[in-house]
Amino acid sequence: MSSWLLIIISIIVVWVASLYKILHASRSQSNADGFIGTGEKRNVLLVIAHPDDESMFFSPTINYLISRGHNVHILCMSTGNADGIGNIRKDELYQACAVLKIPLKQVKLLDHVDFQDGFGKLWNRNLMAEIVEEEVTSHAINLILTFDNYGVSGHCNHRDVHHGICNFLSKTSQRDIETWELISTNILRKYIGPLDIWLSIFSATHHSGSQMHCLLNEHPRKSFQAMSQHLSQWVWFRKLFVSFSSYTYVNTLRRINSNNNN
Repeated sequence: MSSWLLIIISIIVVWVASLYKILHASRSQSNADGFIGTGEKRNVLLVIAHPDDESMFFSPTINYLISRGHNVHILCMSTGNADGIGNIRKDELYQACAVLKIPLKQVKLLDHVDFQDGFGKLWNRNLMAEIVEEEVTSHAINLILTFDNYGVSGHCNHRDVHHGICNFLSKTSQRDIETWELISTNILRKYIGPLDIWLSIFSATHHSGSQMHCLLNEHPRKSFQAMSQHLSQWVWFRKLFVSFSSYTYVNTLRRINSNNNN
């Protein structure tokens, strides 16, 4: 019994230490400083598949960028209409972005026949590349963020977004655009909440070169508030997900090389 008590106490201590580290992240983001630099403000395009992806998966990165004055644009490839509530989810995304301090004029949702929410529906990657090209040109985008080739949850729409971005990179003539993907972790790391920050920091700091960066969530409470705006999705298991998901507390980003995309 004493050994189990010791284990429980140890977990609680590490959990509290992790939260303390996160809440004081702005003082210790040394690894992240090389991600985007400290010079001119960047025009960033976050490409996601569904409303709520921004809050469930990318909020540490969004909070980091917004707090440093960068211009964040969101391109959401669908309204999340799998259950016939696309119009509701569209409004929820706008409300979540307001919480995250992203101007509504910088949020774009598509409702296109080739990009409908659902499993087993292959999205048109060539068309996606063309749409991304238009957004990049219209808003002078010089940095793109998106999912990696697993898409965190393995959802086919997330993975299609990644491949659409890679398609764009292989065709565009604009070679000065940095593109970063959110690294998917294994299921154990995915659900250990703030404890994963230590593994993420270790992974990023021991990765060669400047191709990987770890961003701690400087405002985790804001992430909860943003996700709670998605009322149609804010059911009990998603509340648990946001509480225990490592993506609420940390994002690890890896650069996609335009000459080596997949």
